[in-house]
Amino acid sequence: MQFDSLQTFLRKGRDLLARGPVAMIFAEDEVELDSTLRHHRDAGFAEVLLFAPEAFTVAADLARDIHRISYLMTRPEALSQAVNAVNEAAAPGTWLYYCYNAEYLFHPFCETRNIVELLAFHAEERRDAMLTYVIDLYADDLQAAPQAVSIERAHLDRAGYYALARLDEWGNERERQLDFHGGLRWRFEEHVPENKRKIDRISLFRARPGLVMGENHLFNDPEYNTYSCPWHHNLTACVCSFRTAKALTTNPGSRFDIQSFTWHNSAPFEWHSRQLLDLGLMEPGQWF
Repeated sequence: MQFDSLQTFLRKGRDLLARGPVAMIFAEDEVELDSTLRHHRDAGFAEVLLFAPEAFTVAADLARDIHRISYLMTRPEALSQAVNAVNEAAAPGTWLYYCYNAEYLFHPFCETRNIVELLAFHAEERRDAMLTYVIDLYADDLQAAPQAVSIERAHLDRAGYYALARLDEWGNERERQLDFHGGLRWRFEEHVPENKRKIDRISLFRARPGLVMGENHLFNDPEYNTYSCPWHHNLTACVCSFRTAKALTTNPGSRFDIQSFTWHNSAPFEWHSRQLLDLGLMEPGQWF
């Protein structure tokens, strides 16, 4: 189905939000748009929503499986406004997911267990949201891939990740909340605004009336922003993303200063959850 605006979708497409999980893909450009849509379609999402300008093209085999919503990501707070509007329209308890193009969700054992199974287990542990880490991907040869995007030659950092305490307005540490850092945003932080350096994102959450997500990817319910429950470790996942590398090679302030993203801790990305688990980049919790 196609909708000419978000408002039209909220009026005529609410039935698509009656059952989940629902994936929302926000297209900033056409880079790896088809591979992003295929990845999440094959992950087991009940519905895949594409928010993109009408001029963006999608492969014919995908057009039958997704729902297009005409939307511009250049407007202020475009991401949070759309996510919050879909949250209000969705049936309470429906699992929602969001990401940008050239981003790919990986969860523990995703090769043999789909997203429906993952979220069913997570809900049984009385969790309404799942922390995901945005793991930067980049091409190893910027001469061959000027935008730093290459599925075949994708690399990631195998070290250099850390967490800092997240403080409230009075300077106290928030319970079970941390600000996570690493990847290209850490190595090239002089080119990244301070408020954009975190790599944690609550990409998976259950819809609920009154829930609001900000542009900082945090919700107005503190429990949604926690990495685990008080009793034991919970599942976490990764969003493997070319987005930062693409921005650093495109923005005028950084593109002439960066000749390569590779360093001694670079490793080829294997496109498999086992690599991310072995590197400690996501947590299987009690899910075996």
